Amino acid sequence: MKFSIIVPVYNRIAEVEDLLQSLAAQTVKNFELVIVEDGSTERCDTAIARYAKSFEIKYIYKENEGRSIARNVGMENATGDYFVFFDSDCVIPEKYFEILSNCLKVSPVDCFGGPDAAHDSFSSTQKAINYTMTSFLTTGGIRGGKISLEKFVPRTFNMGFSRLVYERVGGFREMFSEDIDMSMRIRNAGFTISLFTEAFVYHKRRVDFKKFLRQVYVFGMSRVTLKLLYPNSLKLVHLLPALFVIATVAMLVCGTLISPYFLLPLALYFILVMVFAFISTGSLIISLKALPASVIQLGGYGIGFIYAFTKKIIFRQGRDVSEEVMMRKGK
Repeated sequence: MKFSIIVPVYNRIAEVEDLLQSLAAQTVKNFELVIVEDGSTERCDTAIARYAKSFEIKYIYKENEGRSIARNVGMENATGDYFVFFDSDCVIPEKYFEILSNCLKVSPVDCFGGPDAAHDSFSSTQKAINYTMTSFLTTGGIRGGKISLEKFVPRTFNMGFSRLVYERVGGFREMFSEDIDMSMRIRNAGFTISLFTEAFVYHKRRVDFKKFLRQVYVFGMSRVTLKLLYPNSLKLVHLLPALFVIATVAMLVCGTLISPYFLLPLALYFILVMVFAFISTGSLIISLKALPASVIQLGGYGIGFIYAFTKKIIFRQGRDVSEEVMMRKGK
């Protein structure tokens, strides 16, 4: 069994260095790495050359067209039985491919994914963001948690599928949340999807709260696009951040105009976030930073969702229904 690791890169030299180093340390090297440099002005070919003898690497440079097209170019040049996707800001535990190989031998599936975690070397802000992106209290466990309010949906920071899936389903679409779209197309085509909890990666994510806010805001908007493409895909868990925003505004107004007791549910929730963050990480600093991170996670996603839902669903602006139907059919 051979894996083709496909990673799109755009001006990420330092991240690629860490990724390459972690791949060179794998206990099992039954893989090739296909790096697709998507029009970077700061190329990583020199860094890649230093690892040319450590494992099989293919380096492709192309003009900037977006990460989905870059991944598709990677698949076109891949030779493995399975395609594995990482983000350039991932660090791979040394036993990842040993674990993944064993998982697929015991439980053969067409498509798989794994969770992400924070490495000890990550900053406290990165660890706080990682906590809020993986905690049941903030995401409902939809990103590979042990308890989840939705079926597991692999994402491209840690995702893979067989060559047969690619041949039948096709490549990624150039859109926000393209990995969720791909996972849904794979499931709708009748392929099996599994979560391998042991096959986790270290994911650096955003390094500051401003970038994190922008990211989750886009996530919220893209969920509405996914609802237009797949009408039955919208679940209660996806509505929770929007409900959080509405409830928070209502509690703040009532707490200011009527009684401060209206703020108690909000205060209790934030206390729970910090307590569980401390239990999970053992760090007071991380648990304190988990508070603003959770506000950004829920608030940013919720506002993005409300904005897109109001514009595209209620007022039917900024969308082309015929185009979305064509995309749903894979045309």
